[in-house]
Amino acid sequence: MSHSLNEIEAMAKRAGRGAGLSWGLAEEAAKGTRWLSSFGFPGTEMLAELLELNDQIPPIDVSPVSLSADLWHAPARRMSPLIAGASLSDCAVRLVDRGTITMQDVSLPLLAVPFMGGAALRLGVPVAAEWEGARLATDGKQLCVQGEPDALRAGHAGLLVFSAPADMTGKREPVMRADVSEQSWEKLGEFAHRTFAPATEESRLRGAGAGTNDNS
Repeated sequence: MSHSLNEIEAMAKRAGRGAGLSWGLAEEAAKGTRWLSSFGFPGTEMLAELLELNDQIPPIDVSPVSLSADLWHAPARRMSPLIAGASLSDCAVRLVDRGTITMQDVSLPLLAVPFMGGAALRLGVPVAAEWEGARLATDGKQLCVQGEPDALRAGHAGLLVFSAPADMTGKREPVMRADVSEQSWEKLGEFAHRTFAPATEESRLRGAGAGTNDNS
């Protein structure tokens, strides 16, 4: 299946909200999914996997316990890459001051990478993310990728290290449309469907068509 980046972003936003993300985080997740898809990564597949993994889990359980610690970790012993990435963006100045920010046990670490773009633009220097077998760097506009597909697509990173400033090597060119697996699209659709209000007798009567009235 091929979808435009606009379609991918819209579906990802509805799915994120349906999975219980705040509006702000759902919007960021959607932008990140679009961004990854534009560089040829399976953004929709990874977002669907994450939403399913963390379904019904309180956000605080997969959030960093402390942003001032030398090693960020979450109470559930697995950190959401969306929350980790958003926290990193909030701590962009601290990243430059310290040189690195290290996170422990991050699920699907590639989903945290888009948040580096905003941090890089604010800082004016490229930011890199590294985990076992993978390294990505961005200045907010271009993305540089190093690593084998399996490492980049890892479901878990024992350690995820962000650093700045970073070298930009191995640039990848963006695309305008992305191939999406049917299974991931259907899964996102299931989460998105949760945002629809259940029909009531009043809404059915006010809706298009005869509703429950028999006009025959």
